[in-house]
Amino acid sequence: MTPLPVRKPNLRFTGIKSLGKGAGKKKLRNLEKRLTKLSSFAVAFSGGVDSTFLLAVAKRVNPKRLLAIIVSSQFVPEREIADAKRLAADLAVPHICLEVDILENEAVVRNTRQRCYHCKRQMFSLIKQTAEKRGLKSLLHGVNLDDLAEFRPGLRAAEELGFLSPLADEGFTKADIRQVSRQLGLETWDKPSQSCLATRIPHDVRINRDDLVRVDTAEVFLQDLGFDKVRVRYHGTSARIEVDPGRIDRILTPAIRQEISEKFQTLGFAHTSIDLDGYR
Repeated sequence: MTPLPVRKPNLRFTGIKSLGKGAGKKKLRNLEKRLTKLSSFAVAFSGGVDSTFLLAVAKRVNPKRLLAIIVSSQFVPEREIADAKRLAADLAVPHICLEVDILENEAVVRNTRQRCYHCKRQMFSLIKQTAEKRGLKSLLHGVNLDDLAEFRPGLRAAEELGFLSPLADEGFTKADIRQVSRQLGLETWDKPSQSCLATRIPHDVRINRDDLVRVDTAEVFLQDLGFDKVRVRYHGTSARIEVDPGRIDRILTPAIRQEISEKFQTLGFAHTSIDLDGYR
């Protein structure tokens, strides 16, 4: 697969000089120094807050030996893949999209607590093979310092395959990345956090295509109603909705509640509940 053509960037990445004094500027400078030591790199790119920030900084450091690699699977909504392609093009970074049928991986479909490890192992192995064929020496992913404190088995797979995590190594938290991204003019600075559709299904419940589509359709419906931070948790014939805590009053209004109930019933959910603790 050949890289897609790049076009004139639309993102206003204004650079380090636009930052005032503070920890963010120091971390950004150190990040650029770290990346400067690498001769070439491929970035595992999802179009989220972290990977977009990392890709933008990598582009400033070494624009000629850089490739963004997007991986499309049943776990990632098509709209997110399309947005990742757009963001890479807006940054004028060559990018390719690899297709993976992740539901062929029985270790993933079983959905144990190690699902993320098996999934990342397959996807990152493909990224590594693709990068090596193009002579790119370093593999980067956008894990941040906060991620290291959470239960993320996929990080072990990335480490085993030799992926570097420069954001975490330079002490960037999610809040740091959002703040500096905003100062640098990246549109993703306030983008809601992303996670794969498999996270909506409880561990040890087998994952299938129909349930993923059902959850995705339900979340798109809620987003169209104006709930941007939303998760639909799958519990068989029941769905549990998480929205931003500040929007719980709105989703509980009679008209919207009725509209959601009717839509979710058409999707096969006999019961729908609202999580009063909200999105988390």
